[in-house]
Amino acid sequence: MDKAESWLDKTLRYRFHDTSLFSQALTHRSANGRNNERLEFLGDAVLDFVISDAVFKHRPDADEGDLSKLRASLVKDTSLAQLAAELGVGEHLILGSGERKTGGHRRESILADALEAIFGAVFLDSGFKAAEEIIVRVFEQRLAELPDAEDLRDAKTRLQEWLQARKFSLPDYELVNVSGKAHQQKFSVTCTITELSQTTDGESTTRRKAEQKAARRMLDILAGKRP
Repeated sequence: MDKAESWLDKTLRYRFHDTSLFSQALTHRSANGRNNERLEFLGDAVLDFVISDAVFKHRPDADEGDLSKLRASLVKDTSLAQLAAELGVGEHLILGSGERKTGGHRRESILADALEAIFGAVFLDSGFKAAEEIIVRVFEQRLAELPDAEDLRDAKTRLQEWLQARKFSLPDYELVNVSGKAHQQKFSVTCTITELSQTTDGESTTRRKAEQKAARRMLDILAGKRP
């Protein structure tokens, strides 16, 4: 664990009093020994509170709904996994042989859970204040660059509202192709606004995600229009 401890000290500027907590935080359930699921449960709760407080302070004029959206954008699995990858958490995970072979150190859910487990372990090791300081440090840049709550709504909803405000018909989403094996399918869709003679496409692992991509591209095109 010496390498992992050195990484933690350098990256998060923290040293554990009880190093077994740190080892547990990095241990996935696929490996032998105590895994990080209980610590992840605890870290998730601590993270929610700290980020709620931080967002509340950063956006003093935001209402409850917007605060909830902003918090959700920061603590969702994809955001946590990205943060964990940037910090290098994956290099120090303790995984079972099967997970190692299949690239578990890059899997979003594993990375996100491990980061929350580290927060939970710090909370048990040194208390709430220490956990809060690390969480705020990890999220510092993202808190400084919080998007407008308006931008957090999904693309399809924003596109629908844009069109309705101008009394246009709703967009037409069409599934044009499904490729790949059952567990690795790719969905291709188009988004068409007939009245504006505009069509965009999107491709992803689910039809919903593909539609969101197509809608996002349509919004990018419409950003410069003033019909």
